[in-house]
Amino acid sequence: MDFRNLGGSGLRVSTVGLGCNNFGQRTDLETARKVIHKALDCGVTLFDTADIYAGMGGSETVIGQVLGDRRKEIVLATKFAKPMSQDGSKRGASRRYIMEAVEASLTRLKTDWIDLYQQHEFDSLTPIEETLRALDDLVRQGKVRYVGHSNFPAWRIAEAEYVGRALGQRFVSAQDELSLLVRDIEKDILPAAREYNLGLLPFFPLAGGMLTGKYARGAAVPADTRFAKTPYMQDRYLTPRNLDIVERLQSFAQARGHSVLDLAMSWLAAQPQVSSVIAGASSPEQVEQNVKAATWQLGVEDLAEIDRITRG
Repeated sequence: MDFRNLGGSGLRVSTVGLGCNNFGQRTDLETARKVIHKALDCGVTLFDTADIYAGMGGSETVIGQVLGDRRKEIVLATKFAKPMSQDGSKRGASRRYIMEAVEASLTRLKTDWIDLYQQHEFDSLTPIEETLRALDDLVRQGKVRYVGHSNFPAWRIAEAEYVGRALGQRFVSAQDELSLLVRDIEKDILPAAREYNLGLLPFFPLAGGMLTGKYARGAAVPADTRFAKTPYMQDRYLTPRNLDIVERLQSFAQARGHSVLDLAMSWLAAQPQVSSVIAGASSPEQVEQNVKAATWQLGVEDLAEIDRITRG
């Protein structure tokens, strides 16, 4: 396993991270235990979750039950800001809510500190100064080590950077969707991350499973897959355009002795601003596959050809 700095910080993270959004939902406790321990054995150190995952704290609770003495081996990342109550009263990035949310996450995770505390979405009702001052207090208290954000538009990233420099508490990472099939952030978010030296943590690296090679043109969607269980994801990713691109990517990878999964993970790992690729896994075998898949060293000509395929 290779390790990289998280953006401009001194925090080192594994090139492949474990996305834990399915723990407590599609993945039960015992399976999650096997996945977590396999990830640790494979050298994965970045574990990413959120308070909202798996029904209001379910994922965090599973992680807290499983980690035990191995807590110190990982970089534990979680998120706040999305609704954590039916009436929407528990959400956002105000000082009051942040202080409440972090204590709840610490309790569920059974830990005294969070390595990376991420704002899951921007809060248009709360000044960014208030948010960053509250997060700075958590860092000073030792409850949080570093802070990041997720799903911020580029202009919000610039605003947060400007304010963060003045306050002395900057975000160090940006978590956004990026894959060979979804490259929207390259227009403005990625340049902002590059300008401000934010460590990019791409999620959905396999485009919901499209880049695993399990979906073929004209074939029925397998019953035990994410697309079968979540129709909205099928509608988003299983499109004629994406099928065309995947077929060309498969030909490219197979001609070089690799799979499209290898290509998807290694392409992300080859992006200079990427600190860690956040990949979920529902079995120990998938963890091993994801880690191995990110080891293909793509050359300059390979990357140029991939651009022609995915942007053509």
